[in-house]
Amino acid sequence: MSVQVDARATHTAVLALVPAAEPVVGALRDELDPSALQGVPAHVTVLFPFVPARAVDDGTVATLRRAVRDVAPFSFRLDSVGWFGDDFVWLAPNPPEPFAELTERTTRAFPDHPPYEGEHEPVPHLTVGYRRHSSLAALRAAEERLAPSLPITAEIDRVHLLAGSFDVGSWHVVAEAPLLGAASVTPAGTR
Repeated sequence: MSVQVDARATHTAVLALVPAAEPVVGALRDELDPSALQGVPAHVTVLFPFVPARAVDDGTVATLRRAVRDVAPFSFRLDSVGWFGDDFVWLAPNPPEPFAELTERTTRAFPDHPPYEGEHEPVPHLTVGYRRHSSLAALRAAEERLAPSLPITAEIDRVHLLAGSFDVGSWHVVAEAPLLGAASVTPAGTR
């Protein structure tokens, strides 16, 4: 079956979706992170921006699948709240290394698409909100609301290629890339 990207999509991303976090972060993200209303579920970013939406084809998906297939599925915990300055509030995955490996492998396979366009080094995180779309007070209140609900335990056994635009509800999964490496799942919260 051929990959199909909506003609209205303007961007793509490779994400590790974290549905286990939705009950805790969903309402906060709806309020504090516009990507939630655009249809992007709770996630840890592997690579954004990714290939231009119009350029995504079966070859893109095959390359992505080859890039991540040797990574083993893994468990992790979102066990603390982090900040990038006073601008972004996020949850930290523990351990972060499997996410960093996914980013490194995907970036190596798609060298023309560095994480965040090369503006800064990628730090594995699950964004809850950012100040450009809310207030510092709202972000601090979110931090206080999140703390009692942590840790959140989750597993990643695949990454997802999503495509969409800045329109409400526009982002959708267009492909999956399973993690097929040797099953050496480390219990969440251990290093």
